[in-house]
Amino acid sequence: MLRIDHLVKTYAGDKARGKKNPAEGPAKVFAVNDVTFEVKEGELFTLLGPSGCGKTTTLRSIAGLEKPDSGTIAVGDRVLFSGGNGRNVNTPANQRGLGMVFQSYAIWPHMTVFDNVAFPLQVRKRSERPSKKEIRERVERVLETMELSPQIDRQATKLSGGQQQRLALARALVIQPPLLLLDEPLSNLDAKLRESLRYELKRLQRELGITSVYVTHDQVEALALSTHIAVMQSGSVVQLGKPREVYMEPANKFVAEFIGTSNFIPGTVGQTQGTQHCVETTNGTVFIESQHRLPTGHDVVVSIRPEAVQVSREAPTGVPNVWTGTVVTRAFLGDAVDHVVAVGKQEVRARTNPEISIEPGTQVYLHMDPAKISLVPVD
Repeated sequence: MLRIDHLVKTYAGDKARGKKNPAEGPAKVFAVNDVTFEVKEGELFTLLGPSGCGKTTTLRSIAGLEKPDSGTIAVGDRVLFSGGNGRNVNTPANQRGLGMVFQSYAIWPHMTVFDNVAFPLQVRKRSERPSKKEIRERVERVLETMELSPQIDRQATKLSGGQQQRLALARALVIQPPLLLLDEPLSNLDAKLRESLRYELKRLQRELGITSVYVTHDQVEALALSTHIAVMQSGSVVQLGKPREVYMEPANKFVAEFIGTSNFIPGTVGQTQGTQHCVETTNGTVFIESQHRLPTGHDVVVSIRPEAVQVSREAPTGVPNVWTGTVVTRAFLGDAVDHVVAVGKQEVRARTNPEISIEPGTQVYLHMDPAKISLVPVD
């Protein structure tokens, strides 16, 4: 459906590579640096990363709101952009036929709900414009899907934040685009409404089967919504995979740190056999199952998610990866309890169910399943 090949977008500046000779002009800042990925039909593909990583620039390049330096953007059989390879194709944004939902909603405050949704159809060229009857039918159908039918004649400014976001989504869907682009559409909502609309958006995307590219810096949002995730850092894609793969097998420490919370233990690879690794750390030997193929003696970081650490007052028997430590502090989170346990000179965070709460100063045993520990190569 969507193919991005070796996309590059730069801006003039001297902060990225140091100042050049003034006669040579300013150095270039890479906003998007050789990005390649493919989105299959019906997928919700997420570009995830911190501010300034290039995810929004990539999305705007797909939409036609930014002109890349080089690379190729194609939707189906249509090449929307191609440059730097002897070809010069750059389809204007209003001719790409893509739907886009902005972070700021961008709805027209002087129009009713109906007029906001109908506007993209009404401004089409006469030869492509649907009849008034078809416009009304399409608008009513998409508003019903968005559960906005009762507000059809209401002024857009009279809607709540969640309703305005659904209105922006309805306006993008009414043109029946082959690809829907969403630029952090839930970031302006409060936490409870954001969570509610997150699952509503996932339901709608699956029911409608519309191919979507979603931009966010919210890791939980990305994990909950996505078919595939591309984690971006400094303009490049550093890991691409399904949500569970990215979470359980981070490609590097940046990904492990950015997605969720993790304990990082430095170590050295010992013996390996297939996916079985023996890693030497300051807390002792750790046995890990990992897809990474690393030679003996290679420096690594052992990444252990708090929920993968089991805490008990009694020493478990017959299992690997058992450490002894002392509870330093604990925090009740409602659906879980976080324990911080001192193991040697390191502190390990363990997340247990709320029925387990061990007071500080208590000696405990930590057990970690080898299949739930990640082996992260040192960058």
